[in-house]
Amino acid sequence: MTDDDLSENKMKIKIVKDGPYIVSGSVPLYEQTIITDEAGHTKDLTDEKELPLKDTYTLCRCGASKNKPYCDGEHDNVNFDGTETASKIPYIERSEIYEGPELRLTDAHEFCDHSRFCLRSGGIRKLIAQSNVPEARKTAIQQAMICPSGRLVLWDKKTGKPFEKEFKPSIVLIHDQQKKCPGPIWVRGGITIESSDGLKYETRNRVTLCRCGKSENKPYCDGSHWMSSELKLKFRKKWGLDEK
Repeated sequence: MTDDDLSENKMKIKIVKDGPYIVSGSVPLYEQTIITDEAGHTKDLTDEKELPLKDTYTLCRCGASKNKPYCDGEHDNVNFDGTETASKIPYIERSEIYEGPELRLTDAHEFCDHSRFCLRSGGIRKLIAQSNVPEARKTAIQQAMICPSGRLVLWDKKTGKPFEKEFKPSIVLIHDQQKKCPGPIWVRGGITIESSDGLKYETRNRVTLCRCGKSENKPYCDGSHWMSSELKLKFRKKWGLDEK
């Protein structure tokens, strides 16, 4: 095991009850901005800057800090309710499956952060239905792999393996330029996330955490940073989330 491997094993995000995320293990922290194509669909993320590396730092979870992205204790003043409501059931056990000629899509709606990367070219479900067409297959794979929340995972039906980017463990603060607001905290590369009760969430290659304090699926982002209450309700009804 290399020194890099040992360092990565120490990386952790600890959720404080009604408080911030404590990030330890010298996790690199970046800022990136969502960019769109000519049609206005979100397409990619562009690097903005790398923040100074620290062994340990605390990231705001309530959205009220005056020193964002870091916590300044304001959660106490605003009586932040950081109750974690997200399920710890593994991703694959709660995913719906959609089959195409060459690709299989697993989709766990609860993880959706509404970054909208899956909407280009008619949407990812249309694309996997046409996955025997090279251009459709290529676009579908691009869309799934850039989905920050990990809601969407595409699988090669021939090999049974998922299409995943190999991320070095890191955290990205996303800015949603189209919606003109800060987006979620994008956790990449399999960093451990520990609940305030000491239990661990499933370790995954990519997930997005809430940093506005409004998500109804804490600690994960549910798009509340830009969605109205009415729009959120529409999606929850569509996906049957209120019935779970």
